[in-house]
Amino acid sequence: MPQLKYKRILLKLSGEALAPPEGRGVDPKAAELLAQRIGEVHSLDVEIAVVIGAGNLWRGAEGLARGMDRATADYMGMLATMMNALALMDAIERAGIPTRVQSAIEMRSVAEPYIRRRAIRHLEKGRVVILGGGTGNPYFSTDTAAALRAMEIDADVLIKATKVDGVYDADPKTNPNARRFDRLTYIEALNRRLQVMDATALSLCMDNQLPILVLNLWDESALRRALYGEPVGTLVANYD
Repeated sequence: MPQLKYKRILLKLSGEALAPPEGRGVDPKAAELLAQRIGEVHSLDVEIAVVIGAGNLWRGAEGLARGMDRATADYMGMLATMMNALALMDAIERAGIPTRVQSAIEMRSVAEPYIRRRAIRHLEKGRVVILGGGTGNPYFSTDTAAALRAMEIDADVLIKATKVDGVYDADPKTNPNARRFDRLTYIEALNRRLQVMDATALSLCMDNQLPILVLNLWDESALRRALYGEPVGTLVANYD
């Protein structure tokens, strides 16, 4: 039987992963599909933490374009991630998987406060841990929150789930000649300004040697195969 390459993962989801076809809001069917994907991995005894964005509910850039204060827009985004975290928690628990939501912004009647050691203990007990509220600070994206939390919980890899099968040098939906990368160094991803993660998150991963794997979560077998070390998606890491 093949051995798992990654035992503890941080899964970064975009808010759009929960969106209905019209693009805004939370679609229970989308949440159930995500729960199914997470459940398939959980059954392998992989420890799973999740960070989810808020793009399906709130985009700070729209507020900024109308003159909104940046910190206010970012705090609204953090609250929106908590709505997504609760929706995902509900779907995962209905699938029979124990789940905990922790928030970087204190809201005790809704979620536990984020405490690193408690999060790790939940993972060790086989619970999926959803980490909401970003970093708890404005001016930082959920990409950066994912990188930070992945390092705090000592994850083996940060997996960024997308709707394409890796990182391309152009948008494959509009450019049929776009080239997919099987692997990249952090510096290449930064210098090429590829849409892997934002520069702060990439730099944080680079400084701490945390590999980033970009894959298509909607491919039924991609995540499972990746955990066994098969060549799936694009791996961003240091290479000798």
